Amino acid sequence: MKKIIYTLILNAIAVTALVAQVPVPVKAQDTPILLMGGVAHLGNGQVIQNSAVGFDKGKITRVEDASGNVNTDGYTVVRIDGKHVYPGFILPNSQVGLAEVSAVRAMRDNNETGDLNPNVRSIISYNTDSEHPATFRFNGVLLAEVAPTGGRISGTSTVVEMEGWNWEDAAHTVDMGMHLNWPNRMNQRFDFATFTVKTEPNKNYDKQVGDLSMHFKDAAAYGADESKVANLKLEAMLGLYDGSKTLFIHAGEAKGIVESVLFAQGNGVKKIVIVSAGSALTVAGFLKDNNIGVIIPPTHRMPERTDADVYGPYKLPAQLVEAGLIVSMEHQGMLGHGRNLPFFAGTAASYGLDKEEALKMITSNTAKLLGIDDRVGTIEVGKDATIFVSEGDALDFRTNILSHAFISGKQITLNNKQQELFERYSRKYGHID
Repeated sequence: MKKIIYTLILNAIAVTALVAQVPVPVKAQDTPILLMGGVAHLGNGQVIQNSAVGFDKGKITRVEDASGNVNTDGYTVVRIDGKHVYPGFILPNSQVGLAEVSAVRAMRDNNETGDLNPNVRSIISYNTDSEHPATFRFNGVLLAEVAPTGGRISGTSTVVEMEGWNWEDAAHTVDMGMHLNWPNRMNQRFDFATFTVKTEPNKNYDKQVGDLSMHFKDAAAYGADESKVANLKLEAMLGLYDGSKTLFIHAGEAKGIVESVLFAQGNGVKKIVIVSAGSALTVAGFLKDNNIGVIIPPTHRMPERTDADVYGPYKLPAQLVEAGLIVSMEHQGMLGHGRNLPFFAGTAASYGLDKEEALKMITSNTAKLLGIDDRVGTIEVGKDATIFVSEGDALDFRTNILSHAFISGKQITLNNKQQELFERYSRKYGHID
């Protein structure tokens, strides 16, 4: 009996220690703050070398040059001379808060059973006790689009703040996007006999597109029927027709991108964003003509083909921007890699993209594509005070060292599990006292 009691006590201690590693949410801003003397990167391409950025009650109230006399009455002044101020970075198309340990099925809640699931709402499953948000915001990623995966229509996504007691607290813009996985004309299959990847035609392509067409037509007819009986799947689609939701089309092939865009436009969809990789460059002219933005994978990845330029992923952002597209950047692979978002943009800045243009890929451009640019993405009066202060260039992992971070004016805790472990073992091996 004693052994059982001791075991329960040890388990309770372990759970308490685990929970303690997630920073406690903070209270709303109650004092006006003025950040003085920093280099302000506004997120729209402009830079103020000696800035004054003030905010109160979660909203930015002042953005000005501090070279002359600045009235500081009513503000708590924080001197940040020599440091850099940025709008909070925004991570699109992420499963943060929906999955924790990808190898454990019980810790993944991002993929619903079924093929057509427009009524699935990712925000309902968002877990604010996840350890990932704290590590993201340590590098300046203060907002993320929480998106479902799987099926043909995965469901709706929501933009969340990396702070809050529960999903209601964290929700920034709810149900703002619908995610569609466009079928491929060609499928890839690994052949164990030859240990190679074989490309085969998708025999079900026409049927898959036909099923989608039927669903979109049913949704349009449902919206026009005033005496309709409630249908959750069709109801969730209506925002695509009035422009309140954006359709995010995941398409890997150039031809699939064109076909999916024409399909969506033909079915009355108002806002479209393509989530793709190098294929988007092949049809960049088509996307520009149709005013469609692109969310691309991170620069830190392998080329798509064995005969492709090894530096292709590094150059792709600059090439798409030069083609006149609005470009944003996501992450792929391990969920924890989302914290490296600023460094993906930094790599693009080393391969032909202007530094401030690279910054726009993870701030204002992302905000535009997600439909939240009226609140975040740039440091402007009237927008959310979701900003941070870095010791140096935030797109360089050597100088991305945050000293202050604010989400809607709330000064958040930056330390997390990774910093605790770093300090623990640094002391153990004598690197710090």
